[in-house]
Amino acid sequence: MNYDSRIETQAEGDGTATDVVNPLLEPDEEDQASRKRLWIIAAVVLVALVAIYWLSHRGAADAGADAKAQVPLVSVISPGSATIQGEINASGSLAARRELPVGVPGEGGQVVAVLVEPGQWVGAGQVLAVIDRSVQVQQQASQAAQIQVARANAALAQANLDRALKLVDKGFVSQADVDRLRASRDAAAAQVQVAGAQLGVLQAQTRRLNVVAPAAGLVLERKVEPGQVVSGGSGVLFRLAKGGEMEMKALLGEVDLAKISQGVSAAVTPVGATTSFTGEVWQVSPVVDPATRQGTARIALAYAPELRPGGFANAVIKAGTVVAPMLPDSAILSDAKGSYVYVVGKGNKVERRDVKTGLITGNGTAVVAGLTGNERIVARSGAFLAPGQEIKPQLVSK
Repeated sequence: MNYDSRIETQAEGDGTATDVVNPLLEPDEEDQASRKRLWIIAAVVLVALVAIYWLSHRGAADAGADAKAQVPLVSVISPGSATIQGEINASGSLAARRELPVGVPGEGGQVVAVLVEPGQWVGAGQVLAVIDRSVQVQQQASQAAQIQVARANAALAQANLDRALKLVDKGFVSQADVDRLRASRDAAAAQVQVAGAQLGVLQAQTRRLNVVAPAAGLVLERKVEPGQVVSGGSGVLFRLAKGGEMEMKALLGEVDLAKISQGVSAAVTPVGATTSFTGEVWQVSPVVDPATRQGTARIALAYAPELRPGGFANAVIKAGTVVAPMLPDSAILSDAKGSYVYVVGKGNKVERRDVKTGLITGNGTAVVAGLTGNERIVARSGAFLAPGQEIKPQLVSK
């Protein structure tokens, strides 16, 4: 039998028509289908919410892990405090501490012999060069003969006086004649002395023909050769270093010059040498060059073959002590505001700390203000950090 699933009814009163449910479906079955659809929809929504929640939290965790992975690993140090020996680095030239220029002391002449070479040690009064003296020898011989003549005249005058004295009592010689003979005797004796003095002058002039060392020392330079004609205007023939003593003339700025004093020790290293020589500052320049703003510290050195006058050298001069933290140069930064370091603060975040530097040594720079020494200081890579930036500190030794 066939049933029509649609029926028509007439609304009461207004004549409108309404649809009716399928008479083949029971009411309970219809409710169950609606609830089933709602449960399916709710389950889908719940799954979607769980997925969204899981994805959002995983993304946040991944972002946090990435951010944590991006925190830089930075080396830090804890410097503490130490007694630091101050050092001043300087450069300058080497020279003889007391240089003795030697020239011709007399009237000069032709050089017949040069007896020393540069690098030789000589004693005080040692002959360095000999000048021809043939003329002076003849002059001395002539003057020696003049002395003999004067002595003969003096002897004759004395004899005449003696004879007159014997005859004066007998009246054969007057007192006036005696006085005259006595004056002749005295004049003759004086002539002997004059001739002797003249001979002494000639002998002294001859001795001055020898060029001699005024003091013991090391021959630095020779500027004369045999056959050369020299005189008092010929200038310096030899240069000596008295006692072989050397020195370094270290050039220092006026600030460093004020930090040192006479008697402090220094280590001097000539250019090209591998050995340092210990010396002592024996003189500090009392003036500063107004053009260069530099002065000279003269460092006395004992003789050594490596110390060649005129050469260049570097010196490390002791300049007192200070108790302060010592930082490597890489830890100290500077800008328009001055010197500063990065200190690791709370949460491992870096903070800028202004500091004042002091003595500079080969091991680093002393910080005389701004630090106690107990802080954790960024040792390297500070130029790539910014205040407040988080880091992962790694403590290293200085």
